[in-house]
Amino acid sequence: MGRTLCAWSPHWAIDNWRRRTPSASPDKPFALVETVRGVRRLAAVDAVAATLGLYAGQKAADAAALVPDLVTAEAEPQTDAAALEALVDWCVRFSPAVAADPPDGLFMDIEGVAHLWGGEAEMAADLARRLGEAGLGVRWAIADTPGAAWAVARFGRTGTIVPPGASSAALEPLPPAALRLQPDTAAQLARLGLARLSQLLALPRGPLARRFGREVLMRLDQALGRAGEALAFRRPPTPWFDRLAFAEPISAPEDLARVARDIAMRLCARLQAEGRGARRFELGFHRLDGKVQAVAVGLARPGREADRIARLFAPKLEHVDPGFGIEAATLTAAEVEILGERQTALDEAAEAAAEAGVVPLVDRLTNRLGAERVWRAVPVESHVPERAVGRAGPLAEPAQARPWAADLPRPLRLFRRPEPIEAMAPIPDDPPVQFRWRGRLHRVRAAEGPERIGEEWWRGPIEDVSVAHVRDYYRVEDQEGARFWVFRAGLYVAGTPAKWWLHGLFG
Repeated sequence: MGRTLCAWSPHWAIDNWRRRTPSASPDKPFALVETVRGVRRLAAVDAVAATLGLYAGQKAADAAALVPDLVTAEAEPQTDAAALEALVDWCVRFSPAVAADPPDGLFMDIEGVAHLWGGEAEMAADLARRLGEAGLGVRWAIADTPGAAWAVARFGRTGTIVPPGASSAALEPLPPAALRLQPDTAAQLARLGLARLSQLLALPRGPLARRFGREVLMRLDQALGRAGEALAFRRPPTPWFDRLAFAEPISAPEDLARVARDIAMRLCARLQAEGRGARRFELGFHRLDGKVQAVAVGLARPGREADRIARLFAPKLEHVDPGFGIEAATLTAAEVEILGERQTALDEAAEAAAEAGVVPLVDRLTNRLGAERVWRAVPVESHVPERAVGRAGPLAEPAQARPWAADLPRPLRLFRRPEPIEAMAPIPDDPPVQFRWRGRLHRVRAAEGPERIGEEWWRGPIEDVSVAHVRDYYRVEDQEGARFWVFRAGLYVAGTPAKWWLHGLFG
């Protein structure tokens, strides 16, 4: 993870409650109350209440005695958590890699995207301004690691941008609690007179680990970049991201189509320069009310042609609700692969032209109908007909399985489940002379078989347990020329009528 922005709202729960209750007075001391083990305690206090000596975790009765005019309301932690998730999604307009830091903060990987605002300071200022306009007080900092950004944002000066490689100097004046330690550990360090991280950095690592455990060293190494830290991003982090902001909100369908092409050209130019292509693109339209309208398209093969991608987006733009207007658009590329230039020989011109027509057609069908409805059949090494065929992408590489045997043809249409038929055969081992299927009688003119197929015991039972696991298949043709694939289920048992099934059609 590269440069990280950490944003933190000191009064997150209070600000969210006031946004939901705009009629509340901001002048009186205010606190949210919750029940903890049968005792009513303060869950959060605003700045006014904090100046009067109230704090989170205090008993509600003691707080009321100290501040008689204290206004309280019931805490809603689930609502606050949902609001934090919504804020993380909203921040995708700044970076595709955003992670929540419950209960009141978030991390944002801004490596490679800050230049879209003109720099890290401009990007962070835009974020802080928008959150302030939404009624959220925010403290933020930017550093090389999530740990350093978290420490400076909460215990340093808000708006600090730590230069690359200067995390150690920025952490030295901060208290040990800035390392995200357990409260007991931080309190023990303070009792021993370790008031600043510079004192902690000067101690030998061995005695420090023996006295306070490995948590202190781990958090210290994470903050300094000596150890990695895995964050749970709401979306997979990717450097293939671009953004367009508008001077005036847009809402017209033709404007959305033009934006889709413009932003695709910008991102595809980067892919072209890096010799890469992507299989999936997601276009997000960020509305004035903070909601995101997202549409996505996929490609059968990695691509980077902006016009082609914009044409795939075009039919999906009809379902975008612009609300009161869209102020920004973001485009993210996923499943990015190396895509070298392809040299085509002169005698391959016809093949290349055919492929150039097939690939866009497959992409249009896949994005219109869904990837699960556009596929091709591939052979699977199995004796059981239900298992001898699989699905693959229409342009996927050919399967490595052995192809179907030419002397044992299989029907063009194989039923998902065999259908029962009423058949008549002279003797048990003979093919049927006639059969009735779906109420219609078919008289057999020619037949081939039998081909005995048994269950693959090493792979478990066949899915359809109603059909016997030993089958004798016949290829039969009726008097009208229709060809069928039928089988007799199970071995012959004297006195027991045979059961016949229809499994597929050849034409």
